[in-house]
Amino acid sequence: MPGPCFVSKDTNAQIVEGGKESLEFAETSRRSVVEREEEPLSNKAKALVAALAWSLGITGMAAAAIYYRFVFVMQGEELPYTEMLETVLVAAGAAVGMEYWARWVHRDFWHGSLWCIHESHHRPRDGPFEMNDVFTILNSVPANVLLTYGLYCKGIVPSLCFGAGVGITVGGIAYILVHDGLIDRRFPVGPLGDIPYLRKVAAAHQIHHSDKFNGVPYGILLGPMELEKEEGGLEELQKFVSRRKKVSIALSEAKDKMLV
Repeated sequence: MPGPCFVSKDTNAQIVEGGKESLEFAETSRRSVVEREEEPLSNKAKALVAALAWSLGITGMAAAAIYYRFVFVMQGEELPYTEMLETVLVAAGAAVGMEYWARWVHRDFWHGSLWCIHESHHRPRDGPFEMNDVFTILNSVPANVLLTYGLYCKGIVPSLCFGAGVGITVGGIAYILVHDGLIDRRFPVGPLGDIPYLRKVAAAHQIHHSDKFNGVPYGILLGPMELEKEEGGLEELQKFVSRRKKVSIALSEAKDKMLV
């Protein structure tokens, strides 16, 4: 016959304390679930703000450069607003044209006669720089020449040259932010990575590195549109976007655990 069962005060206190800890853990878990459900809305808001700030920042910088160029050149004379508008249009055209220029050069030269340089970008990078960075420097040369000529000379041709230089610069900044920052993660870009279209851009460039469609897409910002023209390209893009999302969530969870 078993003897009587005694529970000491210390043991009883441990049971009560353990119950409290379980309740606290359950409450913490509940809050974590609620926060995780609210997180997508927060990320969307941050992404929207980032997209607006990014767009307005670059556009404002370009507009300010063009305005102050005319103020500097005219030296107190009346500003030629028609010429300013033409300069703005040239700048916008040059910025958009940079995508098509980059696509052509990337396909026909970087993956052709200049592969000996560009190959460094398709291998794991050892250190902060790679041989491929020389193309960024080379692309800045014509922009600087056009800007300098347009800034110190007066007339419609120098004005349009200045606009072209501004457009090339804007295209270059966008390329560096998206390609080097968002895709290659060489520096942080904050919530830019949560912008849905930029997720597609990043996934499209990953597909370029996988060589699934003979290197397509060769462009950056319009890369998803290039893939849509390829058979099975859209489906493959959606797969890569889904993978990037899962990796992003896993990294975020790991970061949260490290902070706890």
